[in-house]
Amino acid sequence: MKKNILFFIVAGALTLSACSKDFLERIPANKVPEEQFWKTENDVYLAVNSIYGKLPGESIAYDDGASDLVHAQYPWESPSTEITSGEFSTAINAGWDYVPIRVTNYFLENVDKAVMDEGLRARYIAEVRFVRAYLYIKMFRRFGDVPLITKVLDRDEANVPRTPRAEVLNFVLTELQAAADVLPAQYEGGLYKEKGRITKGAALALKARVHLFESNWEMASKAAQDVMTLGYQLFSTTEESDLDRADDYTKLVDFDNEADQKRFRAGLRSYEGLFHQKNEGNSEVILDHGYAEQTLAQSLNTLFLEGGVGGWSSLAPTQHIVDAYGSYKTGKAITPVTGAKRAENYAKADKTDFVAEFKNRDPRFYASILFETAPWNALTSDGGYAFKWVNGSSNMSQTGYNFRKMVDPTASRAGIDNHANIILIRYAEVLLTFAEAQNELAGPSTAIYDVLDQIRVRAGMPKVDRVEFASQPKLREFIRNERAVELVLEGLRYDDIRRWKTAPDVMKSINKINNTLAQERVWDDRLYLMPVPQQEIDLSYGVLKQNTGYN
Repeated sequence: MKKNILFFIVAGALTLSACSKDFLERIPANKVPEEQFWKTENDVYLAVNSIYGKLPGESIAYDDGASDLVHAQYPWESPSTEITSGEFSTAINAGWDYVPIRVTNYFLENVDKAVMDEGLRARYIAEVRFVRAYLYIKMFRRFGDVPLITKVLDRDEANVPRTPRAEVLNFVLTELQAAADVLPAQYEGGLYKEKGRITKGAALALKARVHLFESNWEMASKAAQDVMTLGYQLFSTTEESDLDRADDYTKLVDFDNEADQKRFRAGLRSYEGLFHQKNEGNSEVILDHGYAEQTLAQSLNTLFLEGGVGGWSSLAPTQHIVDAYGSYKTGKAITPVTGAKRAENYAKADKTDFVAEFKNRDPRFYASILFETAPWNALTSDGGYAFKWVNGSSNMSQTGYNFRKMVDPTASRAGIDNHANIILIRYAEVLLTFAEAQNELAGPSTAIYDVLDQIRVRAGMPKVDRVEFASQPKLREFIRNERAVELVLEGLRYDDIRRWKTAPDVMKSINKINNTLAQERVWDDRLYLMPVPQQEIDLSYGVLKQNTGYN
């Protein structure tokens, strides 16, 4: 078992570091005797690099596919489609996986064998402890009690009962703080110090996320404030290519003057640009999953775009997220038309009345959502692209909308895969964590408004209305909506609606823009926890017990 794990680690590390000549000369790529590994600093470096691959990538978008904001239309791609249907089966696995955890445990048991700098060893251990904590967070958030395994098990130890959730939570928080105490705030670059490695900020930001999800408001606020002292900033740009400038938003937004239009366009480009490959590692990124150009691609361009431009429409916006984007002119919520009226407007050959519903919206709306006639000249090599929904067409969304957020148009124009890193933690989330935690602790304050204004101004939106949102309940709803529009597709909404206990209210059946059914959704309170896969219970000979409500 240990040799299999070692081969798995080194094979992955070789993929990441194929240029390491001395390593390739010493150890065959198809066979790694254990006695030949764990010798040098570079051995450990390669093993750690492989473990980074255990962090999630594009799968975070599928996590949102199990929420009210996103429709995952293909059940063979993820469990999200069945989760939202309310008919979730114990035959399906919603994330119960100990293989990557076993790999981290194996590393931690063997890293002391190598001859290397002790400070570097301590840092690598902290990086791997962070990864293991990250993996456990999703496990206990999904399943509640889960076996807490911190060593490589022998065969006679394999059947481990579920550990109480509180104990796993305490373990994770302890691990993250231990990692934060060792990890640097940033890396200088170069061998062993590459930018993009796990930092103190990542450990503290993940700690803040966990405390927020557990409603530990004081601790969430404190951890977020610790991150806020480390120098991160929201990404901002005014850069537009010729193709970007060709997008005519004067038909969609009633600009007051040229300065107003510049503000709008800067908000749109800043928000969409932070996810593009050319802006990788920008000032907002706290942790991302790296993709090497021409070596390792991610699939978001394919998953989000429609069939006419090579996509599958695997994950599409629901009307709920479309309606969440407020008015660019006032900063207030919009009043959507009824489903029947929307369908009536859509049925007209002239789409003027239909498009009127999407005028004067938050710039993040145009950076995130493709709706009928939405311009995006940068998407195709010949320019001139405008979204058109064709009901029932191959690889077309079921809702009438597609996602634009996280799609890299440069790759689309070139006809190549998207290699942009996928951001797992960013500074905007930390600011929203601080805002929510502080509001729950003590109600509205200048500090809360200030951090929300940072996010709003970057997006080109008006600042928070201090009068309208002067009460704790009203500011709570504002913050929750801001999390939806700012963080959609980033893997947090599934947990948000469950921790807020709003899932029964928002997990409703969704319709297409022609007001016909896109997906019937049924909420059942058992869905606050996912079932332990029956296969895992069977393999444990009944040592693992099922969650309530699942047969």
